Amino acid sequence: MASSQPPIQPAAARPRAAHLGPERRRPLVLDAARRLFVEHGYRGTSMEGIADAAGVTKPVVYRCYPNKQELFRALLEREEQRLLEAVTAALPTELDPTDLQTVITAGFTALFKAARDEPDSWRIVFVSEHGGEPAIARRVRRARTAVVARLTEMAEPMLESMGVEEARRKAPVLSELVASVAEGGVRLLLSDGKDWTPEALGEYLGRVVARGPGAA
Repeated sequence: MASSQPPIQPAAARPRAAHLGPERRRPLVLDAARRLFVEHGYRGTSMEGIADAAGVTKPVVYRCYPNKQELFRALLEREEQRLLEAVTAALPTELDPTDLQTVITAGFTALFKAARDEPDSWRIVFVSEHGGEPAIARRVRRARTAVVARLTEMAEPMLESMGVEEARRKAPVLSELVASVAEGGVRLLLSDGKDWTPEALGEYLGRVVARGPGAA
């Protein structure tokens, strides 16, 4: 005779997450993934770990993104855009384009404020460990290139207004220099920056870049 008792449920069954379509679920999955990628790097993060962190099952994550590489690419694009928007929003609306030190200081300070407010965005875009995946490594470089390109867009008209010859050719060089110095400043702020505020560090590095080490 067949038993009338209901089947025994697994003791550790995962509670069902609220039903959301992939479009509404993706931002939540990316939020969970960002924490893991920052903490463990690309290689140390698994789709199962992302599912656990998001409170969903692996099939739900795979319905949002077909694999870890595509998920990480989507995360890079989102964090890159957030960082660019934060830097743009933090820049003063009116600057004298002929005042190189003021312009560079404003750019540094804007980036440092963005990094302070969204440290994980900066870490994902600039210092992500890609686990030897060439496609991911290229995407990380592309994200940084986008930030430098934005700096170049601002630098070229500034150099032209200052009467600098070959401003178009020199603007990318200035942008790379500023980006490299800025990266060092952000690393300092996020690792052991208790002695610096974004404003103080931006002013100091802006003076050094504009006038040379002797101005320190």
